[in-house]
Amino acid sequence: MTDYIVRASAAGSHIRAFAATTRDLVEQARMIHNTSPVATAALGRLLTAGAMMGVMMKGEKDILTLQIKGSGPIGGIVVTADSSGTVKGYVHNPDVMLAPNSKGKLDVGGAIGEGMLTVVKDLGLKEPYVGQIELVSGEIAEDLTYYYAVSEQVPSSVALGVLMNKDNTVRRAGGFIIQLMPDAGEEIIGRLEEKIGGLEGITALLDKEMTPEMILEHLIGDFNMEILERYPAAFKCSCSKKRVEQAVISVGRKDIMEMINDNKPVEVNCHFCGKHYIFEIDELKELLARAK
Repeated sequence: MTDYIVRASAAGSHIRAFAATTRDLVEQARMIHNTSPVATAALGRLLTAGAMMGVMMKGEKDILTLQIKGSGPIGGIVVTADSSGTVKGYVHNPDVMLAPNSKGKLDVGGAIGEGMLTVVKDLGLKEPYVGQIELVSGEIAEDLTYYYAVSEQVPSSVALGVLMNKDNTVRRAGGFIIQLMPDAGEEIIGRLEEKIGGLEGITALLDKEMTPEMILEHLIGDFNMEILERYPAAFKCSCSKKRVEQAVISVGRKDIMEMINDNKPVEVNCHFCGKHYIFEIDELKELLARAK
């Protein structure tokens, strides 16, 4: 496995933790969408979070969607993930360029601005679970930490990082999510807060070529950590012409008739992977017959 996620527990199951290395999938997203460095960092952070949050779900068909809408020049980010570590996503404005922030790093918070984070979990029930918060910083990891505290009442520490090479390819990407279970005692909470508070930063750990296992050992190794499972992580889109057909049918007979009357083939593009699907006039007529 090149990109993968580790699930672990510690302190007698009072702590649960996930850590991921996602360099390849973030680089794949960068190439598909031709993102600028700051857009790559923003999308890469949310893809990394989505991959880890996805494997927290139990059902094979469960789907997680993370959506950020902000006032900044990037506009927004959408990521979807499943329970097997597969993830996909895109940014509204992949070309955004900003000067570094006051710390000399890519200004993800400035690119996103003020706005909302929405988390949708489709667990196969009648209605999906929807949680929504106002962004606290736009830096994504801090926003997800706040989301867990407010919407799910789970004390969590989320760290996400993307490092770029000088040629704007992705050098490192990864992160962790560490959570306290409801029955965790004050001693465990205090020790964990102290450990995380002394962290030099996730990008520093990634740049030392630390694996997910090494990152978790560094953070919670003193709590009798146990590695429970490893999952491969990958950027993968599930689009197909059949799925796009359904999307075209859903626009209704009137719009399809207008497409036919234009007497030109229609091109439909997938936001997530950039694939192009062409519908000739005869195909549009078939779809018209199936539309309501």
